[in-house]
Amino acid sequence: MNYLALDASTEACSVALQVNGKTFSRYELCPQSHSLHLLPMIDAVLNEAGIKLAELDGLVFGQGPGSFTGVRIGVGVAQGLAFSANLPVVGVSSLQAMAQLAYIKHGQKEVIAAIDARMSEVYNGYFVLDENNIMQAQQAEAVTPPEKLTEHLSSVAIASFYAVGTGWDAYSEKLGEQLLSLKINEGSPYVLFPTAEAMLSIGKVKLEQGQGVSAEDAQPVYVRDTVSWKKLPGK
Repeated sequence: MNYLALDASTEACSVALQVNGKTFSRYELCPQSHSLHLLPMIDAVLNEAGIKLAELDGLVFGQGPGSFTGVRIGVGVAQGLAFSANLPVVGVSSLQAMAQLAYIKHGQKEVIAAIDARMSEVYNGYFVLDENNIMQAQQAEAVTPPEKLTEHLSSVAIASFYAVGTGWDAYSEKLGEQLLSLKINEGSPYVLFPTAEAMLSIGKVKLEQGQGVSAEDAQPVYVRDTVSWKKLPGK
């Protein structure tokens, strides 16, 4: 089965293509310019693999949480491609993808992902590896003030964990000594952003299980439903 994955939910922009068991990928840190990079990256991997969009069996997209604009760009591109080639699509959480990347690259099986959500909050989720080697959320993903992350995670038993995401560096002083004392990796997380390659490993399982939906049903997941904009003094 041949699948394409794409993600623009954070500062990173990436695509990954699996064709006959071989993976072709592109990854670039390009804040605020995803719309300029995403389609050329997709064309590049399709050309490298020598395959057309219509020959694919499904499409995976980064559904968020993350940058509102980036998430919308990724979902919009996914919908357009899926419509044009009549492909089923599945969304994958950016938090879950980072947890999956921690397993792929570092063999970690328990992960807390925290993305800087701005406005003194973090998007977060706790993930544990399942029997199919896929990281699964142990409770609903949320957006919380960093100082309340420990409280939010109190309903699940965590003996130790591997940290991923930009939230750990952005709010290191507010995350709480108790939670930080359980963190396995010292210093900055090695996984800061999701990748389409990690999303591909999750999304293809969903597609093979029949969880694909039509293009019009591809939906973003913002976690934070509303944003309050405050006018700065003198502006």
